[in-house]
Amino acid sequence: MIFPEIGHFALILAMMFSIALGVVPFIGYYTRNGVLLNSAKPLTYISALLIWSSLIILAVAFATDDFSLLYVSQHSNSLLPVWFKISAVWGGHEGSLLLWIAILSAWSAAVARKSHTLPHATGPVVLAVLGIVASGFLAFILFTSSPFVRLLPDQPVDGADLNPLLQDIGLIVHPPMLYMGYVGFSVAFAFAIAALVTGNLNASWARWARPWTNTSWAFLTLGITLGSWWAYYELGWGGWWFWDPVENASLMPWLAGTALVHSLAVTEKRGVFKSWTVLLAIFTFSLSLLGTFLVRSGVLTSVHAFASDPTRGVFILALLVIIIGSSLLLYALRASQVKSSVSFGFSGRESWLLINNILLTILTLTVLLGTLYPLVFDAFNLGKISVGAPYFNTVFGPIALLLVVFMGIAPLSKWHKTKGKWLLHVSMVPAILSVVLSALVFTFHEFDLYLWLSFAIALWLVLMVIRDWFDKVLKTRVNILTRARKLPRQYYGMLLAHLGVAVTLIGIIFVSMNSSEVAVRMGPGDKVDLGAYTFEFEQTRHIEGPNYIADTAFINVYKGDRKIAQMRPQKRMYQASQQVMTEAALNPGFTRDLYISLGEKLDQDTWSVRIYIKSFVRWLWLGGLLMMTGGLLAAWDKRYRRKIGE
Repeated sequence: MIFPEIGHFALILAMMFSIALGVVPFIGYYTRNGVLLNSAKPLTYISALLIWSSLIILAVAFATDDFSLLYVSQHSNSLLPVWFKISAVWGGHEGSLLLWIAILSAWSAAVARKSHTLPHATGPVVLAVLGIVASGFLAFILFTSSPFVRLLPDQPVDGADLNPLLQDIGLIVHPPMLYMGYVGFSVAFAFAIAALVTGNLNASWARWARPWTNTSWAFLTLGITLGSWWAYYELGWGGWWFWDPVENASLMPWLAGTALVHSLAVTEKRGVFKSWTVLLAIFTFSLSLLGTFLVRSGVLTSVHAFASDPTRGVFILALLVIIIGSSLLLYALRASQVKSSVSFGFSGRESWLLINNILLTILTLTVLLGTLYPLVFDAFNLGKISVGAPYFNTVFGPIALLLVVFMGIAPLSKWHKTKGKWLLHVSMVPAILSVVLSALVFTFHEFDLYLWLSFAIALWLVLMVIRDWFDKVLKTRVNILTRARKLPRQYYGMLLAHLGVAVTLIGIIFVSMNSSEVAVRMGPGDKVDLGAYTFEFEQTRHIEGPNYIADTAFINVYKGDRKIAQMRPQKRMYQASQQVMTEAALNPGFTRDLYISLGEKLDQDTWSVRIYIKSFVRWLWLGGLLMMTGGLLAAWDKRYRRKIGE
């Protein structure tokens, strides 16, 4: 079959068209040649078609067990279920990078499709910037990371298998959603660079960039949420966030992107923060590129890390330096044109959003320092150090709580200037209620000042969101439902996103203060009491899966005298790789999860068993889904479907 060669050739052609896309529209812009400017859209479409053709060819190679390809033989196996064969396309370095560039081409094509709403010269320049980014990553694939390398004539009969940790539905959906967010910020970056190049730094570029940025932020939120959920049930440790360096690599652009979303809103509505917004767009995409470098350079050891070839690390580091360095140089040259001339009062909404931006930036830099400091320390042969959860929890937590406080104030404040007495008036009742309600909750639990304060702040944010909605629907004599329907989608998106933050924070608090666990030795007939539940080990059975064999424990769960579930944790041995993995058993609920992980076999009938009761753990991911929904709802506001100038 020559399909792999066709896929490789398609990537070569895609790189040629992407280089043309990165050069020709710029020539057209500076020479005022409309033909060259108009070439941007067809070049974008052709490049996207070639890249996606290459990705589909690679997927077909996985589905048909074409082990003549080195990449397929390293990450698949004939016994692997077909849906895992397809998802194995992005289960390793080369394929995940091809998915990255394919998603970039899809974003570029979407921008091209909607570019008719932009001023004539702006759209082609935006596409040209995206073409430059695509050219760099296509060069990275072709010169260091091609997934189409052949093993002929010595191809293996069977493959080495996909990493068992990745043989899960989470792998099918988590990386594409995460990449949609990562790569989507390239659009905001391209708009910022285009604004600097064309000098079109008024509110128009912010208005057009907002829906793309909100959509990217929503996808990144969903990707992080899915990754947290996957880590919780797949790793067998009962955790939802481990401050893993690669987890941090996705958190940093999310934090910076959150600041960018708010800053774009202020730039569009009030014409301020222009300089800061452009810098944030560059900073956010730079962090996305940094995350790509961390995962694929081999500098990290992580369940997420893909590459260990130093050549790849040097290549992508050089690409990172070129893109970020040239962007900052252009920003420095154009800085005098980016200044805002509009003023605002100390108590106006602009000030509250500026404080939020500052806090989000501090949080981002806090995570960046904790992630990179050990790497820099090691690079200069100063020894190996570890920066873990104690640092992040101690530094990150208090700043995040302060941010939540300002999140409650900003939406109720007015643009330019807000009377302090009025803000105090609208905040007082929610503050009193949140303190009283949190005090009632903690009467049933050992008092912890930090957790109590966190819970009170989360409740306060919920009450402030409700107060803001009621203020808006009751301020006129129009029917409440009529008024509620007339509020813009962007407003409801903000409410949902802020509620999502509060719900996630409440989940974190209850998981921290009201969860319990026990590690025990259990065999047939043994019982363990934990909380309100009794766990009875019934038996174990030997089970054969499609590409693994497993010992499955059958554990009955009772609440009082009533049996409520039978949970079946597994210890799996994957036949191709001979790797042993734990498959946790879950009994989910709205207010608690029962979680059982099967450890080592101690003797003929006895196993090490770890049992968890996780309170409100699903609220963590419910909050993430609310935030994602809010981001998409804001992006779909009908204002963004009109042409600029309408």
